Amino acid sequence: MGEADLGHPRTVVQLYISVICFLGMEIVVDTSAVLAVIGEQPEKAALVRLTRGATLVAPASIHWEVGNALSAMFKRKAIEIRDALKLLDAYATIPIRIAEVGLRQAVELSARLNIYAYDGYVLACAVNQKAPILTLDGSLATHARQLKLVVMEVGAS
Repeated sequence: MGEADLGHPRTVVQLYISVICFLGMEIVVDTSAVLAVIGEQPEKAALVRLTRGATLVAPASIHWEVGNALSAMFKRKAIEIRDALKLLDAYATIPIRIAEVGLRQAVELSARLNIYAYDGYVLACAVNQKAPILTLDGSLATHARQLKLVVMEVGAS
């Protein structure tokens, strides 16, 4: 199969992602992607490139998940409060449209896929928005694919 073979699943996904970036469509982001950006992780440049021109969307739970991640870092003595406040300032600069997600829908997904509700919120958001999902969480990506959602990957070529 040649590079232009649109029958290959990876090629179709890459084409879809290119169209999203070109047209400025919506991308559902999860906490792992946001934390990688605000924490200046190695994936940051690729994440920013993938989302350039797109509207970022997330369930309201993303706020609480960011806070929970910071509290986990406190417990591990990985950061201090001044570091957390800098990360929160960086988070506040990311334009994310918060989308309503039904609690019933998220709980049903949680039961069906045997996942935590927080992952259910993100998946429900992607289903409702009919948008691809950008995550660094391999388990969430696997569940998204089970739902036939497009998963944007960092480093995919």
